[in-house]
Amino acid sequence: MTELEARSAASRLHDQLETIVDLLHRHEEDGRLPAEVLADLRQQLDELHPADIAFILESLPLDDRLAVWQLVKADRDGEILLEVSDAVRESLIADMDRHEILAAIEPLDADELADLVEDLPTAVLPELMASLDTQQREQVQSALSYEEDQVGALMDFEMVTIREDVSLEVVLRYLRRFDELPAQTDKLFVINHDNLLTGVLPLHWLLVNPPEKMVSAVMAPDVNTFHPTDDAYDVAQAFERYDLVTAPVVDERGHLIGRITIDAMVDVIREEGESEALSRGGLREEEDIFASVWASLKNRWAWLAINLVTAFIASRVIGLFEGSIERLVALAALMPIVAGIGGNSGNQTTTMIVRALALNQITAESAKRLWRKELTVSLLNGLVWGGVIGVVAWLLYDSVSLGLVMTAAMTLNLLLAAFAGVGIPVLMTKFGRDPALGSSVLITAMTDSGGFFIFLGLATIFLM
Repeated sequence: MTELEARSAASRLHDQLETIVDLLHRHEEDGRLPAEVLADLRQQLDELHPADIAFILESLPLDDRLAVWQLVKADRDGEILLEVSDAVRESLIADMDRHEILAAIEPLDADELADLVEDLPTAVLPELMASLDTQQREQVQSALSYEEDQVGALMDFEMVTIREDVSLEVVLRYLRRFDELPAQTDKLFVINHDNLLTGVLPLHWLLVNPPEKMVSAVMAPDVNTFHPTDDAYDVAQAFERYDLVTAPVVDERGHLIGRITIDAMVDVIREEGESEALSRGGLREEEDIFASVWASLKNRWAWLAINLVTAFIASRVIGLFEGSIERLVALAALMPIVAGIGGNSGNQTTTMIVRALALNQITAESAKRLWRKELTVSLLNGLVWGGVIGVVAWLLYDSVSLGLVMTAAMTLNLLLAAFAGVGIPVLMTKFGRDPALGSSVLITAMTDSGGFFIFLGLATIFLM
């Protein structure tokens, strides 16, 4: 899809959202919608993809969301629950009774059920597990035995396996017995009599080779395999690196136990990006934009408290130099520049380091080289741009000394920003914490307090 097509699709979806909101409110009479409006809404929802309905539900306040949710066909509920965010899913499930929940999840595969089980009411789980056959129950329990960020929790159990000691003609006859192949099937998994994975047979190889050839002669024995305990984000990066569509999942003895698909990996990459963006702002989890005030407060208060502490520290740093500011008012006008540029530079460094850490591109040795490189870049930036603002300060306030102090303070604060921009994410990783979690908040706090202290301290020493 081109960028223009993507924008067009997003625009159409936004128009559909506005149409649904308009229908919900323009024709409302005594708190109820006329039958013809309800029919129109149902028809529009029936024509939308589950992912588009999920977007609309996430974009509506709770009352409107539940009204639209009641209009969705029951046989589509499960697909939509898989698409919406965790926070919105909770609000939808809370509005469903036991029978509705069981009917919604009945058509889902084992790996999809495992995604929803943690959000389902405890009272529903025994009846759900009892409704599954033995194989499905084992698959669900297998998926639930792994952490949510491990491949085992995401693997798909629907796949086509073949033996290596048969001909391609036999394989073709076997495939024709299927009504349809599992989604994302780009290759067949070759196993022996002990269910050990011995290779893969890409579908296009099956089609272009003579039918009398044996699978063992055509298959690719060297394949990208993953283990159920592998980190999902690392596997997603491997999918991107090797342009994979599907890949086998094997246990420690090499037995084929499932497969991982590109659609699951795309979700992992998207969720990782969203999580990192939230973490940089100090948010602990994805938040329903229409969540209750109390839920939003709980999600945000921790880093706001940290911000309050750091802001208080910055104010006390300024308080130490009240006398200097009173004697030279220009300091009050110039000190936010030093702090602001330092914070921006620090956040640039942090963003680069957090990305490199996520891609496992940093070692203990390379961290030292990165420190030296970033400090050099900051030194040069400080001298150049600190010199520019120093000249501006000199011309504005007719003081060469003030211009030199401005240049020195800018340079030193950029060096501090570079040191912290590399050090904070690396240290957080070393202690097992998410390097993106609140890193921008910490960097800004350090460069604010440090910038004020450096600038006002130099000004007190050299100008007073």
